[in-house]
Amino acid sequence: MTESVYHIPVMLDQCTEGLAINPNGVYVDVTFGGGGHSREILKKLDQGHLYAFDQDADAVANVPTDDRFTLIEANFRDIRRYLRLYGVKQVDGILADLGISSHQIDEPSRGFSTRFSGSLDMRMNQSAPLTAKEVLNTYEESRLHRVLGMYGEVKNAKTLAQAIVSERAARPFDTTEGFTAFLKKFAPRGKEYKYYAQVFQGLRIEVNDEMGALEEMLLSAVELLKPEGRLVVMSYHSLEDRLVKNLMTKGRFQGEVEKDFYGNLLRPLEPVSRGAIVADEVEVTSNPRARSAKLRIAKKTGK
Repeated sequence: MTESVYHIPVMLDQCTEGLAINPNGVYVDVTFGGGGHSREILKKLDQGHLYAFDQDADAVANVPTDDRFTLIEANFRDIRRYLRLYGVKQVDGILADLGISSHQIDEPSRGFSTRFSGSLDMRMNQSAPLTAKEVLNTYEESRLHRVLGMYGEVKNAKTLAQAIVSERAARPFDTTEGFTAFLKKFAPRGKEYKYYAQVFQGLRIEVNDEMGALEEMLLSAVELLKPEGRLVVMSYHSLEDRLVKNLMTKGRFQGEVEKDFYGNLLRPLEPVSRGAIVADEVEVTSNPRARSAKLRIAKKTGK
């Protein structure tokens, strides 16, 4: 499967430039997917090595034939543990293109999209136990309310959670098509598709524990990076971007940055980009997914 069909990489040049690649350095692409970013990094390596992570078995089809490349089939939350198995304790740069790939969205059986009828699955790792169907049919009302409100940012999350619990008692949810038809009566008129996308986002984040995995990966990245090493992260919704921004600017996910006795900031990373970098209109026109992307770049402080 070609990468152009599988997934079109967003802000390809900005991502690879953000890594400030040393041709003999060690780099990690924690979201391999279609391999677009990885192939661009490999072009800039000489004696260096690139490790990539992906928990989706479908991504294996995109692996380049290159001795300087190693794919690790695992969730990026375990980045430090798996790199240790390869004898890697420090790296020069880490790239993360968060969210969901075009391939996953366009495959009806995966259940990520409202455009197709498929099973309510939404697992990025097909061997993981929890599916969206199980979330909808077994979670208690308060837990559904939290998933829809916190992860989907759905405004009528409480009302929707109550309705889901009531509906499933008579007719358990089974397909994306059936669930979307159910959602229609709760969606704001004229904004139905945005509403569906928010609900599906909330379910997907819960099924894959995306926020927990992201926090673990980011903390591990700080430990793995060499001094001056680069962390390049591209996110697609405010929940992800807030975590990335806070860690890069404050050194923590919540609260204010710590300072030493002299007022110097105590943080492991220093932002390289001033604010978030966004795609230009030319790229957004050719690849609409780029519209919501926010790219942030930071380097490891210390010596």
